[in-house]
Amino acid sequence: MWVCALREARTPALLRRSLLPASGSRPPAAASYSASAEGSRVRALVYGHHGHPTKVVELKNLELAAVGGSDVHVKMLAAPINPSDINMIQGNYGLLPQLPAVGGNEGVGQVVAVGSNVTGVKPGDWVIPATAGLGTWRTEAVFSEEALIGVPSNIPLQSAATLGVNPCTAYRMLKDFEQLQPGDSVIQNASNSGVGQAVIQIAAALGLRTINVVRDRPDLQKLTDRLKNLGAEQVITEEELRTPEMKNVFKDMSQPRLALNCVGGKSSTELLRHLAPGGTMVTYGGMAKQPVIASVSQLIFKDLKLRGFWLSQWKKDHSAGPAAAAAPLSDFLQPPTDQFKELILTLCDLIHRGQLTAPACSEVPLQDYQCALETSMQPFLSSKQILTM
Repeated sequence: MWVCALREARTPALLRRSLLPASGSRPPAAASYSASAEGSRVRALVYGHHGHPTKVVELKNLELAAVGGSDVHVKMLAAPINPSDINMIQGNYGLLPQLPAVGGNEGVGQVVAVGSNVTGVKPGDWVIPATAGLGTWRTEAVFSEEALIGVPSNIPLQSAATLGVNPCTAYRMLKDFEQLQPGDSVIQNASNSGVGQAVIQIAAALGLRTINVVRDRPDLQKLTDRLKNLGAEQVITEEELRTPEMKNVFKDMSQPRLALNCVGGKSSTELLRHLAPGGTMVTYGGMAKQPVIASVSQLIFKDLKLRGFWLSQWKKDHSAGPAAAAAPLSDFLQPPTDQFKELILTLCDLIHRGQLTAPACSEVPLQDYQCALETSMQPFLSSKQILTM
């Protein structure tokens, strides 16, 4: 789906098969997805222009491309609605799709058939997208083998469907910016988000202690109990984060050397205030739509570091493709690297050991997508919407 401003000739091979109609004819780039007048059994959520998701996304019938030698026919099982999916439909994301586009960047499917050259997966296997932009909000699709990663079929469906984005982001942020040791602490906002819940669990598995900031709400105690059951050590509200009583939190735990920011604005400023000297704040989202503000004294006298993280960029940086900063958008669609495959296997191992579970989810049939989209944009969302096919 992330093929903004690319001509058809520059669309990577691993995506091209899923963009073509079953007849094999090559339409112009602006008509890469064709609706079937005969009512094909392949249904997909398609949007032809940017705007409010419930107004621009439509359930359409698409033709299924023929399976080539290196292709895999996949029946999608479940696909979540993530904030980044909403942002892309609205036109507010780092990479935007060539339209019309099928929504969804994450999910799990089951292999139906494979081409003669496919060796990595077989019918019956579970697979997840290895790259962004495959368009997972559909019942079936034909993808290049390179666009997929096999996952164990004995992990929970919701865990498999939500594996490829949020837990990967959480793991990399915990590992890549500070050399944390068991007993060290991490502070984060948006702690009830998919990434936030993954951070809590992965940090606990690594022996790290977490201070988790959430917005105040009517069911705060229920949320607090749920996050502590995941392994959160401290759960505090945004308002409590700004009080002098916060010093009591650090009586029996060290100041955090790592802060994870998904909000921005005042919340991120408060995270910086509680970081240990020399610590790092990593920003991976901006829910408040306000800038991150750091005081001069924090940068000079505490030597705090401000960094950013985007999983798509991490994949690109660890691919065999060009490393130039001005590389074309197609470089974000490279086949998966050994590092990413190893990351997925590490997370699957945590799932098998009961140390990583899916966020609270609500399964919604594909045809009820309007309700799922609307719910996913509500404040204080406590359950991720997962489309089932």
